[in-house]
Amino acid sequence: MTKPHYQAIVAAPGFTLGVQCDADEITGIDFLEPQAEQPPETPLAAEAARQLRAYLADPAFAFGLPLRPSGTSFQRRVWAAIAAIPLGATETYGQVAKRLNNAPRAVGQACGANPFPLVVPCHRVVATGGGLGGFSRQGGGFLLDVKRWLLSHENSLPG
Repeated sequence: MTKPHYQAIVAAPGFTLGVQCDADEITGIDFLEPQAEQPPETPLAAEAARQLRAYLADPAFAFGLPLRPSGTSFQRRVWAAIAAIPLGATETYGQVAKRLNNAPRAVGQACGANPFPLVVPCHRVVATGGGLGGFSRQGGGFLLDVKRWLLSHENSLPG
């Protein structure tokens, strides 16, 4: 498997964000282990880096990036439902699933497939009973630390 090429890498507290885009749309944002920043290669990558830094400085920042349509129709419904969770709030996988007449596991899988984390705030979906649940298809490791940091940044840690 080839390593993805990022048009920008933005440093965050304890992690970095890799931005993939073409000239017109963001095609993906990845959480990465801490590493050196990479200057933006394109105007859109520069704008994405600017907006990601703005969110990292102020969680109330509202993103306005052109996102390439992706995912199945069910995934897009889940991502729309998560995008509606307000800043400072969380919902459980079960709550989102109930609104969509589906199963919590399916919601979790759609969250894990989200190509635009932060912009589509899948970190706001947590486990029933106050646990964090998984994150970005991971049940542990540094990505759960990222989820914990994001929820703390937004003053929305469960429990």
